[in-house]
Amino acid sequence: PINIHCDHSDTMAERDSGWIQLFAENAQEVYDLILIAARLSEHDDVRLPVMVNQDGFIISHGVEVVEILDDEIAKKFVGEHKAMYPLLDVENPVTYGPLDLYDYYFEHKRQQIEAMKHVRKVFDEIVKEYEEISGRRYDVVEPYRLDDAECVMVALGSSNGTIKYVVDKMREEGHKVGLLKVTMFRPFPKDKFQTLLNGRKAVVVLDRSASFGAEAPLYSEIKSALYEVAVRPLMGSYVYGLGGRDLTPEMIRKAFEDALTGDLIADEERYLGLRE
Repeated sequence: PINIHCDHSDTMAERDSGWIQLFAENAQEVYDLILIAARLSEHDDVRLPVMVNQDGFIISHGVEVVEILDDEIAKKFVGEHKAMYPLLDVENPVTYGPLDLYDYYFEHKRQQIEAMKHVRKVFDEIVKEYEEISGRRYDVVEPYRLDDAECVMVALGSSNGTIKYVVDKMREEGHKVGLLKVTMFRPFPKDKFQTLLNGRKAVVVLDRSASFGAEAPLYSEIKSALYEVAVRPLMGSYVYGLGGRDLTPEMIRKAFEDALTGDLIADEERYLGLRE
């Protein structure tokens, strides 16, 4: 069926296509990450396409206050585009879009793999520079009230704003809960999850997409990463919001309560807001 509203099925279908994937929580992050993405994609050590994902209608058609840079500051930060292999450079002819068969295809794919390995280092350098001109700091993941959290929720996109609200409310009630927001999904920052989630009582992963015949995409990545940690937490997978259905604070609280009571089964996919 046709659906124009928000979920992450489309971007998750592209997760192994060789694109860098960034996710924004709000309109401010969309603006900032687009500028950062331009620099990242054109860096000589990377040269890979970047997709900045924003939740359709929720962010794209919402009204929010956004702080923008002065045009000249933004232009200076992005810099002038310099094509590595200009198509019209007649002194150095190149071929674009050829048929790439087995004699070189493997090597070209390996080049993409190596370029992806450079992304984290380059991203860290760029966001540090961006913080100096904007005052806004970015990282591949963002911990929220995570210091003493026993139960941690992990999510992508605009839902993180609602999760933060619920975390604050539950903290007021004495529950040790927290959030780990994912900004960079590809390349997947495996080491960050291992460091920040090792030894927690429970980890709840929210996916706004399903993987038919397999575990939900974000959950699958985190579960795999935590297999290697010393003290594995209980894990729970929750799919929500397909086709643009709202995620409410009550749904988030229910998932947290499952984690707090130990009512999680690693191989069971659950659904939030689904009519049974």
